[in-house]
Amino acid sequence: MTETPALPALWPAPLADGTVHATVTVPGSKSVTNRALVLAALAAEPGWVRRPLRSRDSQLMSDALRALGVGIEETASSSSGDGAGGEAWRVIPAALHGPATVDVGNAGTVMRFLPPVATLAAGDIRFDGDPRSYERPLGQVISALRTLGARIDDDGRGALPLTVQGGGALEGGVVEIDASNSSQFVSALLLSGPRFNQGVEVRHTGTTLPSMPHIRMTVEMLRAAGAQVDTPEAGGEPNVWRVAPSALLGRDVVVEPDLSNAQPFLAAALITGGTVTIPDWPRRTTQPGDELRRIFTEMGGSCELTGAGLVFTGSGKIHGIDVDLGEVGELTPGIAAVAALADSPSTLRGVAHLRLHETDRLAALTAEINGLGGEVTETADGLHIRPRPLHGGVFHTYDDHRMATAGAVIGLAVEGVQIENVATTAKTLPDFPKMWTDMLSGAGA
Repeated sequence: MTETPALPALWPAPLADGTVHATVTVPGSKSVTNRALVLAALAAEPGWVRRPLRSRDSQLMSDALRALGVGIEETASSSSGDGAGGEAWRVIPAALHGPATVDVGNAGTVMRFLPPVATLAAGDIRFDGDPRSYERPLGQVISALRTLGARIDDDGRGALPLTVQGGGALEGGVVEIDASNSSQFVSALLLSGPRFNQGVEVRHTGTTLPSMPHIRMTVEMLRAAGAQVDTPEAGGEPNVWRVAPSALLGRDVVVEPDLSNAQPFLAAALITGGTVTIPDWPRRTTQPGDELRRIFTEMGGSCELTGAGLVFTGSGKIHGIDVDLGEVGELTPGIAAVAALADSPSTLRGVAHLRLHETDRLAALTAEINGLGGEVTETADGLHIRPRPLHGGVFHTYDDHRMATAGAVIGLAVEGVQIENVATTAKTLPDFPKMWTDMLSGAGA
């Protein structure tokens, strides 16, 4: 990855001195990039991943796959059949092997998607990561893999660090799993399922299942790679997904812009009563971030999909909202930031699982917004936000990229907000500080 200038420990969040009018090109989706890399690594022939996200999470994924023997060649520019240019990664599958060590950082996709892949490698694959990764839920994936025939040494922790004793194949079959804490548990097993001897049948036993759009994304990408997948939506049993054993195709995948990472820029238009255009916004997508069109419109904006992309315009007023974010939990920090500046209270529901994300996002949002003079109350499954006049101060990020962008959103309207460790945005949104200041200067408008 290219070197970026050092950022201050406390980054002064720029105050908007008027309406924002800008075009912001958002980098590729992390969720699509990392799924595409896994599927390409497991394919029977080489493939391309075009316009990938280059960030800490995607670099951790590509480095991990390389450690297992996969070839990933990066090119500065290339063109696909549909004319998609820009950066492209050529993925060349190979016999997976160890010994190897995988650094997951604090990336949920890496820590959950790759242990199933490692069961297909010949040799021991050790997984380790940031201290926070030791606290994030992984036990359900470990138990499920053992049920399917894997040998995993985790010293009984049900968490990182661990070693997968890869045997070059996995029997697969039927497994029950409680994915109430993360839809990634289901996606992790489905992505490698075509390569298991019996495929895989995943039966979710929990009472809730957050972030369903991400499971739909996994299913669509598997089918596009040639896998046969039966789902509840297709008339199958509720909460049951089946993937038949098969070879996967090497594909040419063009990665969509990360719609969740467009959130702070759309919020800037909403807060300042300006207009922000996001190029290449897809007309059909499984990304949860597409819900921003509906949510931010309800909060006071308007949007239109045009040939230039998504054009979002603020009205100069911000309204509170009562919304269930269970399927789009990653949007909660940005919505909470906007809600703190609204003209009426908001209730954000269905996101108890955010307590187990990069940090306890519900506690973190409560502490940081209240620290600036807000009135946020944690509920059993979300937040109640009563707008209050806010003041400047330090907004802590807890090494969580979405906390950092949420603080920047508040800083647009509140003078003196300082973001602690804004560099954590590099997890999924490289160069965020420059993108933010460019937006405020009208660059690209």
